[in-house]
Amino acid sequence: MSPEQDVESGIRQMEGYLLWNAKVAATRAQAEDFTQRLDWLTTAQREEIERVFTEERLTFHKAALAQLTARARELREEYDQRYARLKARCLGVCAGGVGAAIGLFSYVAQR
Repeated sequence: MSPEQDVESGIRQMEGYLLWNAKVAATRAQAEDFTQRLDWLTTAQREEIERVFTEERLTFHKAALAQLTARARELREEYDQRYARLKARCLGVCAGGVGAAIGLFSYVAQR
């Protein structure tokens, strides 16, 4: 891996880390907001509900992220294949056009 690729990889990892930590913080805040509406809970009950709520939501987000990642990879492969076919077609058309131009030029030059 080149140094530039190492830097890009590191930046992507840092971005992912920061995004995930923001998701964790937001989820914890949602859990706290949820339990604050349940004013009859004891402190221990509130903490347990917040823990379970956070755990469940983060499990959901991990699963959603895994699905999105898998789909992004599928789309990338599909688009790479389409690009390769389009590139091959364009090269074929260009080669055919050049061949036709050379043939026409040869025909005209012989006359």
